[in-house]
Amino acid sequence: MTSRLDKCRLIQLPRIQDARGNLTAIEGTDVTGFEIRRVYYLYDVPGGADRGAHAHKALWQLVIAIMGSFDITLDDGERKRTFQLNRGYQGLLICPYIWRELNNFSSGAVCLVLASERYDPTDYIRDYDAFLAAAKAQG
Repeated sequence: MTSRLDKCRLIQLPRIQDARGNLTAIEGTDVTGFEIRRVYYLYDVPGGADRGAHAHKALWQLVIAIMGSFDITLDDGERKRTFQLNRGYQGLLICPYIWRELNNFSSGAVCLVLASERYDPTDYIRDYDAFLAAAKAQG
């Protein structure tokens, strides 16, 4: 049986390598599978701080460590899996109804997020028990 957590996966991003520096471009739906409607990034995260601790009802995200490294623990209500992101040419695709927690940010880390929708506070599930109930109801 496939769970929602199995839909979350690392994606190798297009990379053009050059002695002068590398370049990665993300266009249209080619890499993400969704139209990008919002882009944001986390930076200057203090040592020991955690981010995330929520799920989304409809939003898809592609999370990329464009500088430094951090861990993301994904939870579908039954299983958990932790990914370490530390390469600018690799992204983690996260589907709806997945609880996420980001931690272990290295000094100077920058976390880039490409999202399928604009910010909508009603799309967030910020209480873990409410998430468990919602995830179970989704099957």
